Amino acid sequence: MNTIPLLFNQRQINRTVLGGKEPMPNVQLNIAVLLLNSEGSYYRMQMLENLAKCGFQSIVSFEKTSENYNLDEYAHKFPFVKFIIPLEAVTDGDLINIGMSEVTAEYVLVLRDTIAFAPDALTARLAENVLAAKPYCVVPRLLCPAVPSFPVVFRPSVRNAVLDVERAATVSDGIPTLYPFDYVGLYNRKTFIQLGGYDYTITAPYWQNLDLSMRAWLWGEKITVSTAFNLSYLADPPSEDTTANLGSSRFYLKNLLPAFVSDHGVIPRAQFWVYLRRSSCGFFETLHQFNDARSWTDKNKYRFRYDAAYLVEHWGNI
Repeated sequence: MNTIPLLFNQRQINRTVLGGKEPMPNVQLNIAVLLLNSEGSYYRMQMLENLAKCGFQSIVSFEKTSENYNLDEYAHKFPFVKFIIPLEAVTDGDLINIGMSEVTAEYVLVLRDTIAFAPDALTARLAENVLAAKPYCVVPRLLCPAVPSFPVVFRPSVRNAVLDVERAATVSDGIPTLYPFDYVGLYNRKTFIQLGGYDYTITAPYWQNLDLSMRAWLWGEKITVSTAFNLSYLADPPSEDTTANLGSSRFYLKNLLPAFVSDHGVIPRAQFWVYLRRSSCGFFETLHQFNDARSWTDKNKYRFRYDAAYLVEHWGNI
């Protein structure tokens, strides 16, 4: 397993860039958009047309592969949109990290092309109200017509001495949520970078998303849901694969093992034996992973404001 990254955007990814040579028309929002596209989407053209009417400061559109033969057409029709195509295998977190480096807006809206976005979905007045408290991340109320009880709020709990994530469909404005579903949300760009962005060594989407979100909470940031900002999926939303793997092990090391002592975070040496019992790796690889996590925690120790146990116990009152 690779060493835990210490710097934002530590992994440099080869990529091709098209367009983005002209300024955005009618800018009204200090918000950029990162659009994560699916393969063979039928909604991309309409999405780009609607986004162009909203007054965003900039738009970056990502492809997962270079096999979209309509990119030249899109780049010609939307010369103010920057199209980025990675030339190697990437995760969604990798793409978002790249996007955060490409834009300068105070807030960044991460979207999917499978989500409907009308030209008036996020007006200047709504954005001002939603972001008035300068939060780290505001999650829109995501709707899915095909799934009436679609969960939009996630909270940490403990089951059999193990972290569990409870899901709920009921929501109130400003309610805290552990993470933004499907990465979709309005992120404070400066805070995102200070948190280190997504860990590229965690390739499973669920654990990669949960890792950064949990770290944000443990380091004193908040993620909340806005009922005034509503978006709806045009297709079935992705299912979350919570299967335990190397990503879940890294999440465990970085977020669940650190204890908050006095004014800092620390992983006690004795926790190695706790981790060894749950590790699927050999003794020496487990020891390497544990020492890597202890080193990473020590370098970031004064960023911690809570540990996982405190966060679960006081959820909703932090």
